[in-house]
Amino acid sequence: MSRVAAIDCGTNSIRLLVADVTTSFDGTTALRDLHREQRVVRLGQGVDATGVLAPEALERTRVALVDYAVALRRKGTERVRMVATSATRDANNRDDFFGMVRDTLGVDAEVISGDEEATLSFVGAVGDLDPDDGPFVVVDTGGGSTELVVGDLTDGKATVRFARSVDIGSVRITERVLAGDPPTAVEVAQARELASSVLAEAFAAVPMDGVRTWVGVAGTITTLSAYAQGLQRYDSDAVHLSRLSVDDLRRIADELLGMSRAERGTHPAIHPGRIDVIGGGALIVDVLAQELRARAGIEELVISEHDILDGIARSIA
Repeated sequence: MSRVAAIDCGTNSIRLLVADVTTSFDGTTALRDLHREQRVVRLGQGVDATGVLAPEALERTRVALVDYAVALRRKGTERVRMVATSATRDANNRDDFFGMVRDTLGVDAEVISGDEEATLSFVGAVGDLDPDDGPFVVVDTGGGSTELVVGDLTDGKATVRFARSVDIGSVRITERVLAGDPPTAVEVAQARELASSVLAEAFAAVPMDGVRTWVGVAGTITTLSAYAQGLQRYDSDAVHLSRLSVDDLRRIADELLGMSRAERGTHPAIHPGRIDVIGGGALIVDVLAQELRARAGIEELVISEHDILDGIARSIA
C-alpha cells in the first residue's frame, strides 16, 4: 500500500485527492480516499481571448496550492502527481505557472495531452460500475475542453478503445458566446451551433457503435445532478451513481440558461464559482445527450464522483 496525492488543475477548478492505493497480485489497484477537496480558481480566466494566464488567476491558484501543500504534509503523502489541462496548454506564459507550482508545491506540474486527460478520466470513472454495463462512453465536460472516451472494464482493468479531447467547455463557451445575463435566444442558438460543430470532431474520432452506458464526470456534470435533486448542500454520496434522463438534461439546460446569474446564485447546489458558467456547461451536456441518443440510443446519464483524480492516483501507485 502507498499513500499518494493527485492534483488536477483545470480551466475552472483545482482539485486534490489523497488516497491509499493497494495493488493486488494481478496488477489491479484499489483506492481508499483520505481527503478530497476542490477550489474554484478560474485559472483559464480570459485565456481564450488573450492567450495568457491572468496574474490574478495565477495568484488564486497559488493560494490554493499553498493550502494543498499543508494537507500533503499532514497526511504523510509519499508521492504526488499534478496535471494541468486546457488553460495551461493554451497559455503563452505557461512558464510563469510552472515556476509558481514548483516553488509552492515542490513538484513539477505536467501539461498532459487532451487524449491522456481523456484516458485518465475513463480509468477513474468506471471503477465502481458493473462491467456488464459496458462498453462505456465517459464524458468529462470541463471549463475549457470536453473529453469523450469509449472503453471496457474487464477483470477490474479498464481498457480504452477510443479517446478524443476537443476545445469546448463551460468557461470557453460562456466567454465566447453567452454574454447576456441571462443569455439571449440568439446567443443560446449560437452556443448550440458552436458546441455541435466542435463536438462533431470528437464523435468522428470516437465511434459509438455498441456503447451501452454513458458516464459523466467532473464539476459541471456533478453540479447538474445536485441541482436536479434540489440538494440544499452538495452531497457527494447523493450525487455518485445518480442518473439523469436525456429529457431531464434538456429541461435543466433550458432552466439554467433562462436564469440570470443572481437567480442561479439562489440555488445552494451551485458553487459560487460556477454560477456564471453552469448554463454554458449544461448546454454542452445537452448537446452531448442529443447526439448520444441519436448515435447509440442512450437515454440516460450516470453521474460518477470518481474521475481524472482517481485515474491520476492509480497512475502513480
